[in-house]
Amino acid sequence: MREIIIVEATIVVTMLASSHLLRLYIRRHQWVRLPVLQMLPRVLLADAVVAFLSQVVIFMLLVYVIRLYTGENYGLKQFGGYVLNTYFVLLLWSAFYFSLHYLDNYKQAEIDKWKLSAAVREAEMRTLKAQINPHFMFNGLNNIRALVTEDPARARDMITHLSDLLRYSIQLNSAEQVPLARELEIVRHYLELEAVQLEERLTYAIDADPAALDVLLPPMTLQLLVENGIKHGIAPHPDGGRISLHARLAPAGDQLLVTVTNTGHYAPTAGYEGVGLRNAQERLHLLFGPQAGLTVNNSPTHPATVVAELRLPVGT
Repeated sequence: MREIIIVEATIVVTMLASSHLLRLYIRRHQWVRLPVLQMLPRVLLADAVVAFLSQVVIFMLLVYVIRLYTGENYGLKQFGGYVLNTYFVLLLWSAFYFSLHYLDNYKQAEIDKWKLSAAVREAEMRTLKAQINPHFMFNGLNNIRALVTEDPARARDMITHLSDLLRYSIQLNSAEQVPLARELEIVRHYLELEAVQLEERLTYAIDADPAALDVLLPPMTLQLLVENGIKHGIAPHPDGGRISLHARLAPAGDQLLVTVTNTGHYAPTAGYEGVGLRNAQERLHLLFGPQAGLTVNNSPTHPATVVAELRLPVGT
């Protein structure tokens, strides 16, 4: 019984030390980062070498140090069998070790991929937003410039409206979505600015369901639709026109439906629908995926009328 314990203890200690040294060698040379076809022959050879050397150590300990066996009862046949058994055990250990590391590397790669995707998404969102905001601000400054010398009082009113709009724009750096109520407030500021410049050539109306005011949407989306309606539809028309915004919840309460109609005719060149509109569609896709949609078309029932329809999911 005592001899069995000594033999087993010698084998266990030697194998633990051998596998530990093999693991250190693998980590030092970063075999877990190698492709499978490059890693496999290295592991097969290393396991064979470790199996042979570990049995040499066990043989030396049992025969010459502990003197439990003699060279006669620990022959070459036994030695070869022990080497093969050890080699098989090391192969199982290596398979488990590399499988575990490849699984960890795969999980880490997925995490890194997700982080990169999130970083790209954030960068895209900020880029798209930055493309829209300066365009809007420049329009406001041009409106003020046109009235500074002609009507200073109206220019001061426009500066007040524009300052609120600039404050809102600055706050967007920390918010990818805002309540509909806040977006409508900005739309009213913008319409006031345009009404001062266009005077009686512009009339407008805003009708929003109170139940929809807390729904979140990307900032400047509605302002962009109103701005496009005025810039491309009403402003070029000698008699001006009317712009209307209607916001409501779908009957099921799961979608926000916004309709912006304006006087004009929508005739975009294929592939050149406009940077602002294209950016707004990309922003919606990034935030909501296929659940959101934004379309602009000529009205099928009212002549000389453009209809922009925005559809957003509620509660996502």
